[in-house]
Amino acid sequence: MTAPIGLLAGSGRFPIVFAEKVRAAGRKIVCVGVRHEAPSELIPLVDRFHWAGIAKLGRMIRCFKRDGVGEIVMAGKIDKKNHLYTPLRYWNLLPDWRTFQFWHRRMRGDNRDDTLLLGVIAEFARDGLKFTSALDYCPELLVKEGVLTKRAPTVAEVADIGFGWELAKEMGRLDVGQSVAVKERAVIAVEAIEGTDRAIARAGELCRRGGFVVVKVAKPQQDMRFDVPTVGVTTIESIHKAGGRVLAIESNKTIIIDEVQTIALADRLGITIVARAA
Repeated sequence: MTAPIGLLAGSGRFPIVFAEKVRAAGRKIVCVGVRHEAPSELIPLVDRFHWAGIAKLGRMIRCFKRDGVGEIVMAGKIDKKNHLYTPLRYWNLLPDWRTFQFWHRRMRGDNRDDTLLLGVIAEFARDGLKFTSALDYCPELLVKEGVLTKRAPTVAEVADIGFGWELAKEMGRLDVGQSVAVKERAVIAVEAIEGTDRAIARAGELCRRGGFVVVKVAKPQQDMRFDVPTVGVTTIESIHKAGGRVLAIESNKTIIIDEVQTIALADRLGITIVARAA
């Protein structure tokens, strides 16, 4: 019998879409949902579901191994600021012994996303559990190159896209964030720990004229097993609310969740979506 696929689920629509596609393909799914992050809508979509706190690596590993999982996919966001930078964080996290050992081994390392997630992948590998990319199972989620909406960018917006692209790539190389907001070839906002939607909101506060461009790209060293750039309906809603005009993303490296609905909403709100090659 084919072993079930493991799903380590964070927040957002991506884990739901992944589970639906894998289930439609006839594969079994064992899901460990990160508590306070994963959507409860996942529960009826998978064969086995377990909750685990973000600092319960031992429980996560035991759940997957007990249910016969060999390969795991990460899907969904983890809001670091809600876990790592809160008062009394150790009391709130209550790490289990496996997490304590993991943290002790990497005490001198930094806490950038790539560093943490590669460390988690290595920790699971100690128990023979392998992480693979969600896109190995549903590559159709990656966006193709081109102007996706009815409205194409203006000449000025194309210039802002090119300007923002180089900046976003450099921010990605430094593993700070993957999005920047630009207006008239000036940087308005750069994404860091707050995430894309809140960076967009800040751009709206700082550029009350609106009409800015949001550029979101993959890191130059992008590991497709995690943190793949993802946009969707909520991204378009955030841009519209903030007064933005264009979303530029990287083709074949960016996931669009609910692509038909996302593009239709962008057309209705007059927002341009451009997928550009690296």
